[in-house]
Amino acid sequence: MGVKIEMFRMMLYLSFPVTMFWISNQAEYFEEYIVKRKVSHFPCRKELENFKERMRVRREQQILKKMSEN
Repeated sequence: MGVKIEMFRMMLYLSFPVTMFWISNQAEYFEEYIVKRKVSHFPCRKELENFKERMRVRREQQILKKMSEN
């Protein structure tokens, strides 16, 4: 009886991670949960890009101002 229980436990230990890996790598799962969640967490991508652009322009102006002072 001991060998059968050990084989069952080993099969369970090996099949669970493999099954979870297989399920999580399905394209439908990825599209449904990961992509939609990313879109819902970062809806204002244009605002972020505009902010980055403003900060870049501001940094360039500061550098130019420092260069003109010297």
